[in-house]
Amino acid sequence: MSIKPASESPRIALFGLNSGPTLASDALAGVAILAEELGYESFWVGEHPVLPDPPSPDSPFDPKMALADPVVVLSFLAAITRRVRLATGVLLLPLRNPVILAKELASLDVLSGGRLMVGLGLGYIRPEAAAVGVPYAERAARSRDYLAAMRSLWHDDKPAYHGRFVEFDHVDAHPRPAQSDLHVVMGGMSPGALRRAVAHAHGWYGFMLRPEQAAAHVRGLREAAEIVDRPPHLGPLEITVTPRGRLDRDGVEEFRAAGVHRLVLSPRTGLDQAALEDYVREHAELIVPAQP
Repeated sequence: MSIKPASESPRIALFGLNSGPTLASDALAGVAILAEELGYESFWVGEHPVLPDPPSPDSPFDPKMALADPVVVLSFLAAITRRVRLATGVLLLPLRNPVILAKELASLDVLSGGRLMVGLGLGYIRPEAAAVGVPYAERAARSRDYLAAMRSLWHDDKPAYHGRFVEFDHVDAHPRPAQSDLHVVMGGMSPGALRRAVAHAHGWYGFMLRPEQAAAHVRGLREAAEIVDRPPHLGPLEITVTPRGRLDRDGVEEFRAAGVHRLVLSPRTGLDQAALEDYVREHAELIVPAQP
């Protein structure tokens, strides 16, 4: 498998603009416009439709944590920005209806001018899957069906899909995405997740990693490529990581050496708008302008 060479400094992106102070539209607009002006390459937002109450062993989150829907937030960001790419990091694919989600994401890609990156994952919180009636053990198989079905709706002249979890024929869906091959990123760090990234996605996303952990997962992706085939149209695999802990220029170089192409910075929770804007300004020094 071909992984994109990491000869240049990783692009710098921002995570989490759908929680905390950015739940207020004015604050979200202020932070997003500032980050775009400073040169951040992309914004990434994740999701948890529901959280266990009380917290469960697989979910340490406060059930009252406010987390806005990622597609809604990215739609807002598409309207107030012009350059920055917009990414789900990640959508929990097996918890969604694939036909409706395909329409939402195609519409968002059109309205953003082709700036969408679709980050997908399986989810890991059992009560969350149960709340939407999805058997936890079926998540991987369901996700494979859903992604294939969505791609047919996005890109096939005559969309059709006949799978275990979704089936349709003699239908069509417009608008189609602005991108001729809508960019898909697969999240997760299990061996199965690495295989899914190689087989089905343009990129892979690892969350809260140190440079040595990122390097280990890049090796794991290469090993996965010896087991599964990668469709040629996906091109070289792109590596995206949210780093753990404070990041400086030396850390950026360590991630580059590990094979990472994009670093999605995650501000600590509890910041107010002013502190979040200070974080965005402070970390803008890590951005290396793109070569002409």
